[in-house]
Amino acid sequence: MLPNALKSSIPGALAASGRALALLLAAALAGCQSQTSTPPEPTQPVRESANLMQMLPQEDVWLMEAAETPAPQDIWIRVREGFRFQEHLDNNPRVEQQRLFFAGRAKSIEAASVRGAPYIHYIVESLEEQGMPLELALLPIIESAYDPFAYSPSQAVGLWQFIPSTARNFNLRQTNWYDGRRDITASTHAALRYLNYLHGLFNGDWLLALAAYNAGEGTISRAIERNQKLGLPTDYWNLSLPRETRDYVPKLLALSQLVLSPQAYGINLNPIADEPYFEAIALQQQVELAQIAKLADLEEEELYQLNPAFTRRITQDGPQQLLVPSEKAEMLMANLALMKPQEPVKWQQYRVRAGDTLGSIANSHSVSVSVIRDINRLTDDRLRIGQTLNIPGSDGQALHVVRHAEPVRSYRVKAGDNLWDIAKSQRVSVRDLQRWNGLSGSSLQVGQTLHLQDSGTSVSASGKRTPTYYQVKPGDSLHRIAKQFNIRINHLKSWNPGESEALKPGQTLTLYLAK
Repeated sequence: MLPNALKSSIPGALAASGRALALLLAAALAGCQSQTSTPPEPTQPVRESANLMQMLPQEDVWLMEAAETPAPQDIWIRVREGFRFQEHLDNNPRVEQQRLFFAGRAKSIEAASVRGAPYIHYIVESLEEQGMPLELALLPIIESAYDPFAYSPSQAVGLWQFIPSTARNFNLRQTNWYDGRRDITASTHAALRYLNYLHGLFNGDWLLALAAYNAGEGTISRAIERNQKLGLPTDYWNLSLPRETRDYVPKLLALSQLVLSPQAYGINLNPIADEPYFEAIALQQQVELAQIAKLADLEEEELYQLNPAFTRRITQDGPQQLLVPSEKAEMLMANLALMKPQEPVKWQQYRVRAGDTLGSIANSHSVSVSVIRDINRLTDDRLRIGQTLNIPGSDGQALHVVRHAEPVRSYRVKAGDNLWDIAKSQRVSVRDLQRWNGLSGSSLQVGQTLHLQDSGTSVSASGKRTPTYYQVKPGDSLHRIAKQFNIRINHLKSWNPGESEALKPGQTLTLYLAK
């Protein structure tokens, strides 16, 4: 893997090589012109570069494209630019105490920042949309160390550490299958709504709002009333509060100062791209995270980190959507389009009793032993009394519907790769690799993504290829659908005679896909 510094230098090097090539060509052309040519306007070299780009051989165009695509900015730069609490840092002994505390725990802050990398861009975007201070993006470091699975003795859960009662007040559903406090997007929306509510309740004072987020609005209101009766100041710094709440705001302020100048405190904040890490993909039916992970070519644990609210890794009781890494979204949508609609599975829980076996439980619920074993991730058939098992209420076949779809896999080209070696390792033919990826030759680029399918032709008992049905979505075109499924437009037209090229959302097309 290339070091970050080297990675960041590559686009500049490519740009320089592209400009040098263009200048050489420009010099050659200029030598054929008259010595008395009128000097070009200031914008002329840009127009000439565009024309020269068209004159270059096709394989050199990617050099120019690489030069035009700047690397995304580090999200920490954006966070610092949105700080608004810095006036509270000067000569404050309570902040200084917490600053020293955090400075001695640099590794913990670094670990929390790495753990929060998939989530922080979404949180920063949400804060900016509502005009809120970006110091609040650091609050999950204090609350949960950016761990969506964090659980406290007071039953607070998730990135934002909602207790059950507060979660219910902000419509975060909690069932045996889904806990909205662990939902990345839902809990973020709820936390920002709560913070905005507290900000308004305490007359626009963010420090009092933060204290109330920690201790509850009643605790802060009573502390203010006590000071009012005694004729004392009622700002955060002068209130008599529980020790945890006295330290809570100084912790956030101290942490913001460390993020503002991490090198001064020996902290190495890993750069995080200022771009969305995930996308929300709509689901039409209940699914297992394990099966969606296969369709998206993901590790199941990575998918679970983005969707921790589905506590049993089955999309029941929560919103019918999943968060997936942005780079995998298109592949997953293509594979989900191949899934046939199924009746939803009615799930139930079964508590193991004395004398139970997997076979007896499976028979009593009309499911197979393998289904129960797979759902509950059992490595063998041993059970313990009191153990809770998840059981599908139907015959269990709908649970495995995802396996009927043919996954579109992907392979990222590495240094030294060639088509023959890739085809051999993936157990496909070179010809299929070329066909699936529109390759006319054998040249590859490091980092290029190749799409793979299962080789062979799908045929039914009658000898005809088995059709797949695709429902047109808004923005679809024949070209886009053909590209998505690696098929030719003329084939798509021949499979759908009489269908207009002006597609309409909801229209159904027939596709015959190689498996």
